[in-house]
Amino acid sequence: MIRAHTTPLESDNVDARDRLPSPTRFDPRELEGLPAPVQRYFRAVLTDGQPIIAAATLEMAGTINLSVTAEQWKPFTSRQRVVTRKPGFLWDAEVAMFPGLPVHVEDSYIAGHGRLIAKVFGLFAVADSQGTDEIARGEFMRYFAESPWYPTALLPSQGVRWQAVDDASANATLVDGPITLTLLFRFNDAGLIASVRAESRGAGVGKDGGMVMLPWDCALSDYQPQGGMLIPMTGEAAWVRPEGRKAYFVGHVKKLRHEFLP
Repeated sequence: MIRAHTTPLESDNVDARDRLPSPTRFDPRELEGLPAPVQRYFRAVLTDGQPIIAAATLEMAGTINLSVTAEQWKPFTSRQRVVTRKPGFLWDAEVAMFPGLPVHVEDSYIAGHGRLIAKVFGLFAVADSQGTDEIARGEFMRYFAESPWYPTALLPSQGVRWQAVDDASANATLVDGPITLTLLFRFNDAGLIASVRAESRGAGVGKDGGMVMLPWDCALSDYQPQGGMLIPMTGEAAWVRPEGRKAYFVGHVKKLRHEFLP
């Protein structure tokens, strides 16, 4: 399944690269007119002439909370492939539910299609969510929120529109096909992205069969030099419920490899 879904992910990226002209290197002149915190961010994480990222491969380890109401944290390891010319990713993970009981998970956004599939031993499905507009929107949201791992994807030349909010935050808008997303990016005192927030993302199916929509918040930290850029090595995702913010995912990047436009 992973191999079958990787093929369209990679082929769409190559087709888009050949079809859509784009700068191959970062030019600081494209920062003119951007909100002040956005300019500070790019000047902190990129250098003049930085090659534009076409794809990235991340290996991660961490913990994920499988319960909505309790603390049921389980360890996971994952390999994630990301492409940027035609936005998409494939997260291939293994969650240790119990000793000797692995659950294999695919979380992906490929060619405008979102899916979340989980199988015990890779055989017996325990979750299969795909094919709806809201799932595609939620997966595209994940791609956009994780852009600090491939930061040239946030440049105006790559299709992102920035709008000022205040001196420490800005809204960013990205379009892919019929989906238009606007997320709030907050910046810390060092000029780095500290968090990314969506006011509404599908958090699962409710008792009435409809999708439960909640604010979604991703925190980013532990920035380290990678290929001439500054990249966060730790990410945390949380739902913001009426009773407060509740994290459900903490991941640490163990290996990261970028591929650049020629």
